[in-house]
Amino acid sequence: MKIQQIQMQNQLSSHQEKLHKLKKVCDNFASEILNFYVKQALDSKNPLYPKSPGEDIYKSMYQQELSKELSGNFGYSELLYNFLKDRV
Repeated sequence: MKIQQIQMQNQLSSHQEKLHKLKKVCDNFASEILNFYVKQALDSKNPLYPKSPGEDIYKSMYQQELSKELSGNFGYSELLYNFLKDRV
């Protein structure tokens, strides 16, 4: 009887780990989608502000971090997670 309980707990733990990993992957995917939108929104070619050295690198890093922070707030991640969680 105890062996069956241990096996059930291990299966439950394994399933929870898979769901946690799935959530992380869904968040990362949503972050990539948002990175595209943020890049388009922040792309300004204003002649009043000339380019400075390193601007592209800084802007890219800023966009990536902003996308990561926004990824859980737009619903892409949750929608994808809810769609896939029953298939894990």
